[in-house]
Amino acid sequence: MVDFGGWDMPVQYSGIIEEHQAVRRSVGIFDVSHMGEIEIRGPEAGKLTDFVTTNNVQKLKIGQAHYSGLLYEHGGFVDDILVHKVADDHYFLCVNASNQDKDFEHIRTHNHFDAHVENAGARYAQFAIQGPHARATLQKLTPVDLAAIKYYWFTDGEVCGRCARIAHTGYTGELGYEIYVPPAEAARVWKEVLEAGAEFGIKPVGLGARNTLRLEAKMALYGHEIDASISPWEADLGWIVKLDKGEFVGREALAKQKENGIRRKLIGFEMRGRGIGRDGYEVFLDGAAAGWVTSGSPSPTLNKNIGLCYLPTEQSQPGKAIQIMIRNQPVDAVTVETPFYKRAK
Repeated sequence: MVDFGGWDMPVQYSGIIEEHQAVRRSVGIFDVSHMGEIEIRGPEAGKLTDFVTTNNVQKLKIGQAHYSGLLYEHGGFVDDILVHKVADDHYFLCVNASNQDKDFEHIRTHNHFDAHVENAGARYAQFAIQGPHARATLQKLTPVDLAAIKYYWFTDGEVCGRCARIAHTGYTGELGYEIYVPPAEAARVWKEVLEAGAEFGIKPVGLGARNTLRLEAKMALYGHEIDASISPWEADLGWIVKLDKGEFVGREALAKQKENGIRRKLIGFEMRGRGIGRDGYEVFLDGAAAGWVTSGSPSPTLNKNIGLCYLPTEQSQPGKAIQIMIRNQPVDAVTVETPFYKRAK
């Protein structure tokens, strides 16, 4: 158990590799109740949500979700979030645990609309059921037709006989669902999911495997790939920025950065020499310091040591020979295309 954003969180239950492989091959359950929830309601809830996020909220249909960013005026990340459209006057935001209060204040500060912002994390416990057998596991516990929920859509229904929000989303690169339930029901729901998944060999999964799974799928982690100093263009997240949708916080800075070009960009790498390129390690090009590792670990799926790093834009193409400084020694690596792992459909 470790402190994570003020929460006591498990790094592992039975072992990182075992948990990782359970998600890739069968099914795992994550207690992600530390994640924050912010609700925006009111006649202009959509306008406020659109103004404080980078993606185009106007295109969301009721029951649809999308990945987006909260930005500062200078274009750096406040946080990366999931936006769910519950109704025309109700939006549900899933945000990172350590950023929940900061995100709430950021949105509230920009609320010049007829809308109400609620820091609602205390009202939700959240579980992620992920893996090839996630649907079969969860379907035992809900009358909702899970196969009818498209990717990045959600519905409100019942799980284990209690009201729940069921979203076809996840942070692993696998088929899966994230469910939101009342905290008072959380322990019972957790146990019932484990019972339902027993025939598939379900494993509870901790932070360690959550990190290796999301890294293989090249999903950003706040404080690593993104932070206040990094823009979406640099983080290779330009697809969540819709400059043509109208005014939003950070738009001017992003438009200027796009026009002038970026100096650094996120790229994946594989180690060629012995060692693991850990977070924060320096990256060298032709003997000179050129960037840094944002995330790095062994990949249980690929049986390679992989990572993500920032390099000068002109050097951030696959196939570049680089060196990672490990214990003051340069170790060979090569830049590669990402994601490292993509689920077969």
